[in-house]
Amino acid sequence: MAEHAENSDSKGESLLEKITEKFHDDDSSSSSSSSDSDSEKKAASPSSMKAKIWRLFGREKPVHKVLGGGKPADVFLWRNKKISAAVLGGVTAIWFLFELLEYYLLTLVCHIVIVMLAILFLWSNASTFINKSPLRIPEVRLPEDPFLEVASALRVEINRALAVLRNIASGRDLKKFLVVIAGLWVLSIVGTWCNFLTLFYISFVLLHTLPVLYEKYEDKIDPFAEKAMVEIKKQYAVFDAKVLSKIPRGPLKDKKKA
Repeated sequence: MAEHAENSDSKGESLLEKITEKFHDDDSSSSSSSSDSDSEKKAASPSSMKAKIWRLFGREKPVHKVLGGGKPADVFLWRNKKISAAVLGGVTAIWFLFELLEYYLLTLVCHIVIVMLAILFLWSNASTFINKSPLRIPEVRLPEDPFLEVASALRVEINRALAVLRNIASGRDLKKFLVVIAGLWVLSIVGTWCNFLTLFYISFVLLHTLPVLYEKYEDKIDPFAEKAMVEIKKQYAVFDAKVLSKIPRGPLKDKKKA
């Protein structure tokens, strides 16, 4: 009987040891899982913080997507340096001809056509004297689809601009109204300094320089832009409190409030 009691005691002790070992294993697994989850949170926190970084104009897409993507964005961001340099060089040559040399568009077109016709005419007649086959002048036809696509895109943008102007003129957003008026006023002042061609050329050069510089140094530019936007909002709040809030409101707003 004593031996039986000893065996039962040893079995009870072994059972208790197994239970305590199981609890220890569960605690260790839970602690390891909690540590893994903590490490995952720590690893995920920098990416979440990175996603919350303030970007200029509130953009959430890369600069390439903001510019519309495709070939125009590739040209503006110098993805292919030869094509971008050729486009910028061509626009610079046109501006140099029309602005500095005071060349006229009709004169330029006529001179180009005269040179091309003279070369083709002389080459076609000279081929009979040098015993060569006559020059085959290709038939040039302008396709219809690109012109329709450009016209359709231009129509969409004009309608969008007219809708924005209509929304501003309706008096719903005073802040947007003041921003547009200030922008147009600045543009009118710039228009007195130079003509449309020079203004277009300056805008084209800026499109070829500012986006690529911003894409390269956006992590340094965005913090400064954020500070500037905060300061602008503070100044606008002061201006709103001292000036805009004292402007008498029309009966439309009173009806809406009522």
